[in-house]
This record gives sequence, structure tokens and C-alpha cells, in this order.
Amino acid sequence: MIDVNAAATNPLVEITLATVFLIGIIIVHGMAMRTVTRRFSAAWVGVNALTPRWRVSLILFLAIGGMVISHLVETLIWSAPVLALGMLPTLRDSYFFVLESYTTLGAGTVDVPDTWRLVGPMIAMSGIFTFGWTGSVLVTIMNEIGKLDRTQATKDRRESVRREGGAE
Repeated sequence: MIDVNAAATNPLVEITLATVFLIGIIIVHGMAMRTVTRRFSAAWVGVNALTPRWRVSLILFLAIGGMVISHLVETLIWSAPVLALGMLPTLRDSYFFVLESYTTLGAGTVDVPDTWRLVGPMIAMSGIFTFGWTGSVLVTIMNEIGKLDRTQATKDRRESVRREGGAE
């Protein structure tokens, strides 16, 4: 069992606890990004230049939605120990603090006690890792959409030239 009072006065215990949660969040994020990419790939298999644009947009929307939901869940997971260890009194305050720390280095309107101040930067580290990972997944998805757009543009150009009766 973790002695909460010892953690609140010992920076090594504080860093160790935060590191365990940081690693846990990165694992959760990895599973979420794997799910997003697998579902995108499964939906993308049948996509070609004839696929309606609304379907392509829906696939993109669902992938981005999965990414957003993963970040919201991960920050909610982070807020659990912040609340459970008494760093902040309510889930709302804990979640707000985590959201601020996850996207920046905090310094907002809700702060944890000084004895827990190392937790904010550790939350920020998890945000840096996970947002970077999400960005790379989004780049991969957008590359696939770009390839489709080039294929569609080539097809449109050929049809236009054919209609005009000229050569390419």
C-alpha cells in the first residue's frame, strides 16, 4: 500500500507514482491508436477513386473522433489519482488540472499543493508523447487521403481531356 503522506513529502515517491501513471497512459494511448489505425485500414480497403467523397469524409471523421475520445479518456484516467490522492477536492477540479497540464505545463487557475507539484510536468510529458503519436497517426491517414485525391484528380483530368477531344 502506498503511504500518501510519504508520497506528498518525498519527490522520489511522487515521481515514481507519476511515472507509473505516465507509462500506463502511454500504453492506453498505444492501444487506442492501434484501434484507430486498424479501423481506418479496414474501412479504407474498399476506397478508390469512385468512392463518394462523403464516405471518405465519414472515415476521416470517425478516425479523428477516435483520437479525440482517446485523449479525453486518458486525461480522465489521469484525474483519478489526482482526486484519489487528495491533490484536488473534486473530479471537476482534478480533470481541469489534468487537461491544463496535459496540453501545456499547467500554471492555470487550479493548482495542486506544492508537495505534489511534480505531477503537473509528468502529466505534460504524457501529453507530449500522446499528442505526438496522435499527430503521426493523423499524418499517415492524411497521406492515404492525399493519394486518393491525386488518383481522383488524375481520373478527372483524363475525363476532361477526353471530353475536349485532345490528347493528354
